[in-house]
Amino acid sequence: MSTPVPPEQQAREQDLVERVLRSFDATADPRLKELMQALTRHLHAFLREVRLTEAEWEAGIGFLTDTGHITDERRQEFILLSDVLGASMQTIAMNNQAHGDATEATVFGPFFVDGSPRIESGGDIAGGAAGEPCWVEGTVTDTDGNPVPGARIEVWEADDDGFYDVQYDDDRTAARAHLHSGPDGNYAFWAITPTPYPIPHDGPVGRMLAATGRSPMRASHLHFMVTAAGRRTLVTHIFVEGDELLDRDSVFGVKDSLVKRFEQQPAGTPAPADRVVDGAWSRVRFDIVLAPA
Repeated sequence: MSTPVPPEQQAREQDLVERVLRSFDATADPRLKELMQALTRHLHAFLREVRLTEAEWEAGIGFLTDTGHITDERRQEFILLSDVLGASMQTIAMNNQAHGDATEATVFGPFFVDGSPRIESGGDIAGGAAGEPCWVEGTVTDTDGNPVPGARIEVWEADDDGFYDVQYDDDRTAARAHLHSGPDGNYAFWAITPTPYPIPHDGPVGRMLAATGRSPMRASHLHFMVTAAGRRTLVTHIFVEGDELLDRDSVFGVKDSLVKRFEQQPAGTPAPADRVVDGAWSRVRFDIVLAPA
């Protein structure tokens, strides 16, 4: 049990809070003023609740400094920190409210990059990435069931070794691409069957997870970002039914509606798009429903 704080000390601390809050009174942008004052109230409430020590404050500053130092154009440690604290999912939940049967959103993740190669329907996003071939197909519709032609579908994933292309040092582009839905809203492409992998845990976020007894593992998934005129941009994943990590995904990204059956196909099973597959492969259907903008 913490030691009670004397009234005089409480008053001194509250006076500081009020002075910091007043320092933002002249903020011209009302939203910025709201954000800064709310941040001040909550930050000081945390400090006072846990009675933060100066050594702990220094450790926190060091942690944030390390997070900044390891962040570069290929690695975003602050997004990783937001993800493992559930802040990313909470922000997504608030900004993607349910609309009919629109597909649910989930975390963006730190490994999206612009400029992915374009493939045609039935093409292959693997680009040489290791992994079992997986046929992905579905439709893009609106919440009234009407096809959405020409929707841009960005897809990206980790390879069978658990790495995204940007985590390698050879500037490869693999396991990522974009395509467009057809006139009837249909789309299809070859990918690789998702497998579990750890988020990068060789930096400050990984040290935090280790110190708190948490696993860095993510449930198997395939990323999607779908954009279309007049529709809310959808950032989501699909997850593999039966994955033992579904209930303990390290970034809290799993939603029941996004868990899909990846049907295993034995070696020799005829494959779509006239592809000859040497060995087993899988297939999954993901019908995407976009909410209005």
